Order: sequence, then structure tokens, then C-alpha cells
Amino acid sequence: MKNILITGCSSGIGYHVAKGLRDNSAKSNNGKDAKKDTYVVYTTARKASDVKKLESEGFHCLQLDYADSASVQQCADQLQELIGDDLYAVFHNGAYGQPGAVEDLSRGTLEKQFAANVFGWIELNNRLIPQMRANNQGRIIFNSSVLGLVSLPFRGAYNASKYAIEGFADTLRLELSDTNIKVSLIEPGPIESRFRSNALQALKDNVDMVNSPHKQRYEETIKRLAKEGHTDSFTLSPEAVLERVQWCLEKTNPKPHYYVTKPTYIMGYLKRLLPTTLMDKFILKAAGGELKIGRSK
Repeated sequence: MKNILITGCSSGIGYHVAKGLRDNSAKSNNGKDAKKDTYVVYTTARKASDVKKLESEGFHCLQLDYADSASVQQCADQLQELIGDDLYAVFHNGAYGQPGAVEDLSRGTLEKQFAANVFGWIELNNRLIPQMRANNQGRIIFNSSVLGLVSLPFRGAYNASKYAIEGFADTLRLELSDTNIKVSLIEPGPIESRFRSNALQALKDNVDMVNSPHKQRYEETIKRLAKEGHTDSFTLSPEAVLERVQWCLEKTNPKPHYYVTKPTYIMGYLKRLLPTTLMDKFILKAAGGELKIGRSK
């Protein structure tokens, strides 16, 4: 049995990956798939109510707010009390998307985005690495986004946070190359989750839409974010990420990058193929008035 910490498990990708690994481990323990690795899954959630919900479903759950350094430190300490140095893997997942044109984003808004999407991830990761080094093995998995590969308009804060995670992960992989600790990035495109509703609230809370030159575009964005269910044929269920996480955990030499959903494959391919000016034209045309491609959680 290997211990794994999965963050951001109140819903969406984090919840479904945690549930999938736990259920698959239960099947393996019952002899149905003896070749599969089995995992003891430790989850996190930001809200106390979500922690209780996960615990009621039989999960080990710790409270974690990535934007709060004290919460990050407490989570790391509590995990070590529970498992000592016996940590095999961490799947960094909890994040939110801050919509808004770059010119409408205040410094405070950007700091909040980076605190939750970048700084907390790295701080927790740095607290966990010594546990992996103690056993000279481990897997560090970052849930990035297609928006860590290409940028969409009106996603500047989120784009930048995912570009930052890509940079940190690539650097960390190089720095750990002399160890048995493997680092991978998963890059989903549109995945069914609460991402839209959370982004809508962040837009209303942090952007002065009324006095912006982009007022009309914001009105269109609000209509899109308020829609329920699938908004395009490319959207996949959160279970689509589970397979990639399992590859990261179980392959002897996992890939540095794993794409999920057709938009990620398309964008990744075109970015390598097209010059920047043509890529910009393609992105603007693809984004249209609704910016569909960039939902990644």
C-alpha cells in the first residue's frame, strides 16, 4: 500500500481521482487485479463542510487552504503525524480561475490568484519532498491546464498561474533528476466541474466590469459562465484525468507531460507548428465570444 495526498477534493478532478484510486485499490485488495498498485488516499478540502463530507464517505481528509501559509504548514504537519515519512505521491490539484482582461486586474487580485494556484502548491510541495527523499522514491504530479501551454484572452491571471506551475515543475524535474522522485504535469482542457461557477464569482468580486472598456465582453462571459452542464462537445468528465494520474504513479519512467482532451492535443500541436502571429489568429478565432477552450477544472 502506498500513501498519496490529493488536494482540492471537494469536487471535480480531485474528488474523482481520489475516489477512483481508492475504489481501484479496493478491487486489487480483493484479488481482482493483483498486478495493480494499491493506495491509501489522503484528501484535502478548503471548507470544513467539505472535509466533513469527504470523511463521511470514508476518506482520510485534511483541511487545506493553499492561499493560507499557516494552513499549508498545518496540513503538512498533520500528514506527517499520520504517515511519518511514508509518502509516495502528491497530486496538486486545488485551484480556481480568475477571469478578466489584464488591464482590469489589480495587484491584489493577481496576488490572490497566485497565492492559491502557485505559492501554496510550491510551499506544500517543499514540505513534502523530504519525506520522498527519505525513501529515495516518489511521484509529484501537478494538474496544470491547456492554458499552461497557450494563452486565451480574458484569462490572464489564470494563464500566468499555470505558466508558472509549468516552469516550477520543469525546473523541479531537472533538480530531482539524480533521485528516484519523478515529476509530471497533467494538462487538461475542458473538464466538467464547478470551475465555471467559481470563476463567475471571482469575476463579480474582483473586476470592475461596469467601467471597463471590455464591458460588453464581460456581459457575454457572464452568460457563458452561468450555463449549466456541457457548453461544448469537447468537455469530458473528471474521470478522464484519472487514467493519466495512474500512469504518472505506476509507470517506471512517467512522461513529463500528459495531455487530456482534444483541445489540449490540438493546441499543443499547433503551438509547435505555427508561428506566433498565425497562432494568435487561430486562438482569437477559436475563442470567439465565448472562450470555451480554456476551462480546465
